[in-house]
Amino acid sequence: MPSPRTRRLLLDHQTITNRLAGWPLIEITGTAGMPPEIYRFTYHIKGLYVADNGEILERNLHVLEANLSLGYPRRAPQCRMLTPVFHPNFNESMACIGDFWAASEGLDDLVIRIGRMIAYQEYNTKSPLNGLAAKWAAQNVNLLPIDSRNIAPPLESSETTPPTSFTAAIVAAEPPGTRSPEQPDERSTEDPWSRKISIS
Repeated sequence: MPSPRTRRLLLDHQTITNRLAGWPLIEITGTAGMPPEIYRFTYHIKGLYVADNGEILERNLHVLEANLSLGYPRRAPQCRMLTPVFHPNFNESMACIGDFWAASEGLDDLVIRIGRMIAYQEYNTKSPLNGLAAKWAAQNVNLLPIDSRNIAPPLESSETTPPTSFTAAIVAAEPPGTRSPEQPDERSTEDPWSRKISIS
């Protein structure tokens, strides 16, 4: 009989494969192990990165590696971006998910949550991994989210999923005047990204 960890890995693989099947915004582009313990996900979502000359630019493709370590699911997966991303809750070696991880959360929900973070639909400027990105986000709320599409595949039923505790924590942690993902986009028809933005 498989161990509880092996059963969880099998369940995660089946769930995430079914949920992301045919979904154009997030795809599984690699796995290692049987059942998989390491995943590579490719996001076709608009996010930000810093170019060599210091400009903050959009990019439409992001790659994430998720390692389901021996402590999983009691411990959060070790997640890191393999492509550059400019976001308060990412640095070169990790994505900040541990504070909000619960063993009951599925890998599929986590991967979708990271997609929302890439798109700046969710971010926390109170305890950032990237202080410069946190400062930038606080000063450029009018540009956010970078990608306003629904990152999650549509549910089979018409019922809507209630906000997760992570989303509630993100919204509660935002400084006054910061727009939450639920607020309407009040941007004008002018493309704000037509103006060059640089990090000094």
